[in-house]
Amino acid sequence: MTQEIHGTVADGFEEVRAEFAAFVATERHDYEGQLCAYVDGRRVVDLWAGPDGVSADTLYGVFSSTKGAAHLVVALLVQDGTLELDRKVTYYWPEFGAEGKGALTLRELVTHRAGLVGLDAGFTEEELADDRMIAERLADQRPFWRPGTAFGYHALVIGALAGEVVRRATGRTLQEVYEERVRAPYGLAFHLGLPASEEPRFRSVQPMAPTPQQRAVLDAARPGPHSLASIAFNTHVPGAGELEDHANSRTVRAKGPASAGGVAAARGLAGMYAAAISEVEGRPPLLKPDTVAEVGQIHSVGHDLVARAHKTFGLGFQATAESWYPCLGAGAFGHSGAGGSQAFADPRSGLAYGYTRRRCAFPGGAAPENERFVRAVHGAAL
Repeated sequence: MTQEIHGTVADGFEEVRAEFAAFVATERHDYEGQLCAYVDGRRVVDLWAGPDGVSADTLYGVFSSTKGAAHLVVALLVQDGTLELDRKVTYYWPEFGAEGKGALTLRELVTHRAGLVGLDAGFTEEELADDRMIAERLADQRPFWRPGTAFGYHALVIGALAGEVVRRATGRTLQEVYEERVRAPYGLAFHLGLPASEEPRFRSVQPMAPTPQQRAVLDAARPGPHSLASIAFNTHVPGAGELEDHANSRTVRAKGPASAGGVAAARGLAGMYAAAISEVEGRPPLLKPDTVAEVGQIHSVGHDLVARAHKTFGLGFQATAESWYPCLGAGAFGHSGAGGSQAFADPRSGLAYGYTRRRCAFPGGAAPENERFVRAVHGAAL
């Protein structure tokens, strides 16, 4: 039985609805997902599918799509002059300089060049839910490569590292700045710290359901227990939980760790990026043109030491056109999430995009269906 597609699209975006419906028709019967897009600050796609009770306001764990909110806060504070990208991190956070990290700049930190992807001993579940605990532990850690000389994805810690700089510079947590300057003013369904009153809107993340062939692919690619990838994703810790356990922890949702603890609807993801680059509901864009150009400029490109693959980052954000979707304009920026979510802004077309799904997608990272959705939305936006 084919699921019903709910929601609306603006005139000219009918092909997006058709692509979404065609994809859902091929998925498992229990598929849940949301797709939302804005063009020049106007919502033009607002679609979802799922069982009774699922709506455009349903919230899902979005894992590393959370990093987009964290890096937006950093961009706003740089724009204000509160933070300076080329100051040493130790200017804000003196303790960070231990073990040869003293020369690292804030720019290098947020572009995954610190070499501080995790701890030799790993983190406890309690620590991974708390950015201040992560930062405190990492300040004394010896980096895994000479800081600034290479880059590698700081999967579970980049938000905590940037967040500690924010806290030292402002006296406020990154989550507090995000709430006050981004989420609350726009009423975004994208939380870094989910209030208990909003818990009924959350749907727990479901584990990936790979076929036997897909399972073989995953097993063959599994990193060794002492590799940088295992340390970065904290899987080298005995008894480490599954991916979905992080988002399904109420403690994680309540504290909203800025690397991967966010909870959102597609409306919230797309709405945040729309607010970043466009006038929305009479409010001017959060980012000025020079700041938009700065965050979208490529800062780290080449061999990612954690992913062991070619990757591209802007100022903390993923360089979305180069990393994922070549149809997008140069300078597009955003971030995907391990469960399959994707969100970005394409300033050249005025497009802001958000996608969520409940069940983790194979093979991890942005779900493959985003490719067809992005092409359809971008084509309609031109």
